[in-house]
Amino acid sequence: MLDLLSDILTNLSMRGTLYFRTSFTKPWGVAVPSYENVARFHFAHRGNCLVKVDSVADPIALAQGDLVIIPHGASHDLYCGREPERTIMPLDAVLERSGFDGSGVLVYGGEEPQSETQLICGHFAFEPKSRHILMERLPPYIHLTNYGESAGRWMEATLRVIGEETGGRKMGGDLIALKMSEAILAQAIRSFIENGDAHEWALGGFSDKNISRALDAFHKAPAERWTVEALASTAGMSRTGFAVQFQKLMQMPPMEYVTGWRMEIAKKVLLKDGTSLTDAAESAGYASDSAFTRAFKKETGQTPADFRKGKSAVRS
Repeated sequence: MLDLLSDILTNLSMRGTLYFRTSFTKPWGVAVPSYENVARFHFAHRGNCLVKVDSVADPIALAQGDLVIIPHGASHDLYCGREPERTIMPLDAVLERSGFDGSGVLVYGGEEPQSETQLICGHFAFEPKSRHILMERLPPYIHLTNYGESAGRWMEATLRVIGEETGGRKMGGDLIALKMSEAILAQAIRSFIENGDAHEWALGGFSDKNISRALDAFHKAPAERWTVEALASTAGMSRTGFAVQFQKLMQMPPMEYVTGWRMEIAKKVLLKDGTSLTDAAESAGYASDSAFTRAFKKETGQTPADFRKGKSAVRS
């Protein structure tokens, strides 16, 4: 069975994609457009740059070894050098001017080769309309300084391998780099939670020893008959103490969290060929189709049948 964070990311159907490795020389600037259902990331493999995320007042100074993740796919500018207002160009224009064809290294910029910035850039895509408060409440960006070292030797080695394999000439290099990159988001979120930043964003339950124990147990068996009493018992707390602490750290009642995640599980079952309403209801811990249908409509605004029809129309 998967642990708490792994279960969340797996059920949100996370897929990693590396879209380029760069060799930028001053002055240069790239305007990356916004995109739905993705979390962007940039790792400074060599050199440094500034990252200006839309709606965030100050730019982020990305130094060599730093990682920045932009969880909600917001538009942002990457740049280095004088007069960024003149050098920042739309991503499509940069790709066209550089002649980048999607393979190898994206080479672009001015005539200061001693100032090379090598970035490894990619994104993590999620199933459209998949929801979980962990992803929804993350801040506009997560900046992890000296990321390889702070995340542990294994991550430092992973990033080094990604840097060497991305855009290289060895067979299978891009696939190796791609699969290894999928560990980056999980590691970054884990660092975000363990560093105590989660409290500021109403995600403190994930770092609380007792609340996280209950959440982990629920995610391992979401169809069980969970009640506030059962969750509290798993957490080693009284019912009242657990409910109050959960509300304080997560800004929602425990059973609201339970219902929300059960509906996400049910959505995946509804989209599978050959599954029935009863299959979806049972996966979400409901003994009757009618009770499940009422809960599903209250949570999503649609009946299970309407949800299934809407998704089928999108895929066709």
